[in-house]
Amino acid sequence: MKRLIKLLIKKPLFARAMQNFVLNLHSKTYILSGLISSTLNNGIHPKHRILKYKEWFLDNIQKDWVVLDVGCNTGMMPELMSKKARFVYGIEIDEKLIKEARKNRQRDNVEFILADATTFDYSQIKAIDCVTLSNVLEHIDARVDFLKKLIKQIKWNDKKRFLIRVPMVDRDWITIYKKELGLEYRLDRTHFVEYTYEQFEKELNQAGIRIVNYHIRFGEIYAVCEVDPSLPD
Repeated sequence: MKRLIKLLIKKPLFARAMQNFVLNLHSKTYILSGLISSTLNNGIHPKHRILKYKEWFLDNIQKDWVVLDVGCNTGMMPELMSKKARFVYGIEIDEKLIKEARKNRQRDNVEFILADATTFDYSQIKAIDCVTLSNVLEHIDARVDFLKKLIKQIKWNDKKRFLIRVPMVDRDWITIYKKELGLEYRLDRTHFVEYTYEQFEKELNQAGIRIVNYHIRFGEIYAVCEVDPSLPD
């Protein structure tokens, strides 16, 4: 049977007929793998343990900071950062997620805000030391305008800092190949973009933000950033 399949795959007509099916199946099994793994890990996706992204955010904030976490989901990040930061805001557009956050993750030094982060009036909150965006920026269409709004409207304590984590489109060859073929290649259909490093840096520069340092882990960019007055506004 294996020999027959190998022989068929070497036939261009058969390979062409199977290509889209197999590549789409690859995307579906990725999603299914996450669901199965979460079920077998008490409802927690194993990526939280393996990626260690929470630890990176926590390591890069200071204990006296006021932090704004954009797209806080169920409040996991604000709760974690509240153990180190002076105060943490978590903003989320989904009412169900905010209700869960307020029920399970509320702390004295945490405030959860139900609002669209792209239209919220940030001038009404405390002065901020750092904005965190963990797999959030890619869900926003007008990203440069959004970042400029944060820079302009937020009352900043000192330096205008950002901690940003985004997915990369060139995480592996098969993702690029799917994109070339016009197939669904995104990790999430709600992503407006998945980045190369060059695209990410260019977009931040357009918003007036420079990357201080970064590293790439499991096909994601982790960037410590600051507003750079020398960049075009």
